[in-house]
Amino acid sequence: QVRLVESGGGSVQAGGSLRLSCAAHGTTYSSYCMGWFRQAPGKEREAVATIRSASVVRTAYTDSVKGRFTISQDNAKNTLYLQMNSLKPEDTGVYYCAADWTVSGSCWFPSEFQYWGQGTQVTVSS
Repeated sequence: QVRLVESGGGSVQAGGSLRLSCAAHGTTYSSYCMGWFRQAPGKEREAVATIRSASVVRTAYTDSVKGRFTISQDNAKNTLYLQMNSLKPEDTGVYYCAADWTVSGSCWFPSEFQYWGQGTQVTVSS
């Protein structure tokens, strides 16, 4: 049974940094899509950053976080990270880690991901 466990959320002031972690349990696949999504109050869940690991590793970011956020992975620890710098109030939301073992899709839309973590709150104050 696959289980994703997020940690690292919290409250920071604008301009601050946070690092989110997602520990993946029960996975043995070498090819996968994993990603970070966020959901602000009253808004739909959206992709923030994803990583596709197949023959090559590819990352993707939503425009609003490019240059500020970095997605990375530690395969030895089965852990996915999201380093968030220069945080803005509009980055506030619940951040979810997600995974899927199908790498033929876009590796971007929430509907493409089968496994989800419980979410961790990120609050950025101005």
